[in-house]
Amino acid sequence: MRTQYDALIIGGGLAGNCLALALQGSGLEIAMVEAQSREQLQNSWAGDRALALAAGTVTMLDALGAWQGVSDKAAPIENIHVSDRGHFGKTRLSAKKEGVKALGYVIKARDIENHVADLVERAGVTKLSPARLAGLASTDSDIGANLEYRDESITLTAKLLIGADGGNSSVRKLLDIGRQTTEYGQTALVTTVNCSLPHRNTAFERFTVSGPLALLPIEGSQCAVVWTNTHRDAESLMSVSDKEFIERLQECFGYRLGELSLAAPRRAFPLTLVQAETMVKGRAVIIGNAVHQLHPVAGQGFNLGLRDVVQLAEMLIEQAKRKRDIGDSMFLKGYDQSRRKDLNKIIGFTDNVVRIFSNDWLALAAARNLGLALLDILPGGKSLLTRHAMGLAGRLPRVGNRR
Repeated sequence: MRTQYDALIIGGGLAGNCLALALQGSGLEIAMVEAQSREQLQNSWAGDRALALAAGTVTMLDALGAWQGVSDKAAPIENIHVSDRGHFGKTRLSAKKEGVKALGYVIKARDIENHVADLVERAGVTKLSPARLAGLASTDSDIGANLEYRDESITLTAKLLIGADGGNSSVRKLLDIGRQTTEYGQTALVTTVNCSLPHRNTAFERFTVSGPLALLPIEGSQCAVVWTNTHRDAESLMSVSDKEFIERLQECFGYRLGELSLAAPRRAFPLTLVQAETMVKGRAVIIGNAVHQLHPVAGQGFNLGLRDVVQLAEMLIEQAKRKRDIGDSMFLKGYDQSRRKDLNKIIGFTDNVVRIFSNDWLALAAARNLGLALLDILPGGKSLLTRHAMGLAGRLPRVGNRR
């Protein structure tokens, strides 16, 4: 069994697999380590969650060759309707008015995760699964990962180790990278509902006193629900019957989509803003949820993580072309710096939206509703907001097939 590689990816989820795809043809020898078996990943409830993909994210997935085979399972978002419960302010964003096919897409996580994993498998990337990361050890020239694999301990070495192993990242913990956390005092409830009226490919974002409520169009006449509440209200909503839950959801959302009925179990998870203090340490770099976990209000989590992936891949490919060390400390610090502006902008935007719209202070409520009302009649402002929602406000990294 080979034990030396150029790059070692820890984490075989969406971020890790997309990075492996992006590095195809780079000449770099890559291995991937995943703690769960394919069967365990397939059966995880997390696969039922809906992912909102910005238009810019779809462009990047297409460049990686990862969109065409799964696009038929994604529902386009042609319109976005934003409102504030109990107040007059609202605004509407339209793909047609922006001259694009869709503002984004909604897809079940399991569909895209399976597709990308299949592509990586067909590409012949070396993958150790299930394998547990037990320790890390660095020298001036490489980094070693101690693994528990098939009832034995082995060590793989590489010029660079990439931690793409999620919010509870073992890589981040072993590197002793600190985190900044902000507790929102909120819990997100997620489920799927059937709608008696067609959603017409419209995504709804409704702000309430306790937090935002989003209904995202998915296949058929169904919508994915992401409902943010205080911890106490969320606990209550999880304890009531399906009938009472739907009644309370209907009361909060209204009847724009007719009568609603549950189509999937309810899930709940507390919301915390998490940001790693650094993305790099020694010959290691962390990406995706290992670096940042955001409030779902703007649906930017995976979109931001994919930009981590493609930016890193772009820089690694260029470094390899120049026959330079891909684990060089100055090179990795350059990657950290290149991602900071985007990361800080998205985190700041998301955090501000949560704070502005998750309270009912009269003066602030009046100001935000006036802002929504003005935004609805100002084409320039609305167009800028739409481009941000689509993930097209900045430069898209160039990596992949470059079709």
